Amino acid sequence: MSDAATGPIRIAIVDDQQLVRAGFRMVIDSQPDMSVEVEASDGEQALRELARVPVDVVLMDVQMPNLDGIEATRRLTALEHSPKVVVLTTFDNDEYVVAAISAGASGFLLKDAQPEDLLAALRTVYRGDAVIAARSTRRLLQHVGPMLAGTSTVERPQLPEDLTPREVEVLEAMAHGLSNTEIATKFFVSEATVKTHVGRVLAKTGSRDRVQAVVFAYQTGLVQPEDLLGG
Repeated sequence: MSDAATGPIRIAIVDDQQLVRAGFRMVIDSQPDMSVEVEASDGEQALRELARVPVDVVLMDVQMPNLDGIEATRRLTALEHSPKVVVLTTFDNDEYVVAAISAGASGFLLKDAQPEDLLAALRTVYRGDAVIAARSTRRLLQHVGPMLAGTSTVERPQLPEDLTPREVEVLEAMAHGLSNTEIATKFFVSEATVKTHVGRVLAKTGSRDRVQAVVFAYQTGLVQPEDLLGG
């Protein structure tokens, strides 16, 4: 990841629709702290381009010819210095979102999101957080949640025994889309303390990032989809 102080956030847009790419590029390139470095129309082209042009964040469509966004995401996130991936989706493709998140995506964004939501998501992921707190994403979690929680009791993973009660509370708060600042306020602790708790939660649950931890929270049954209906 590049240092924001030395240059703009480098973005790649991967979508098989040229108009979609053009629209995203127009919004992103209008920002002084962002720059679109790569455009690709499918996963194969994206992997080729990203092998020679480093970027910080990839906007990845799911349904594309030749190589879909799920497999492209899996291959990208397996790299040693992999960019963050934000999956572009619609409500009709919830099952693809689950697969993409499992493949290593750092979040998901609706294709019809407002420009300010898109820009906020890119900055959030670039900072190392996950895109799960935005209103549109919380709405999407309501659709995806039942699928995440649909694992049978026999197959359902268990919460690690070494998670402390406070770490369980933090994991639950993360799954509800709370930011570190909001979690700190909720539990009357410092944000630095929350960051420590989050780091331990990720390590103990074997999660590569915040989104993976949220998926894990649903799969274990710690959080139920109906918990988000008021979000």
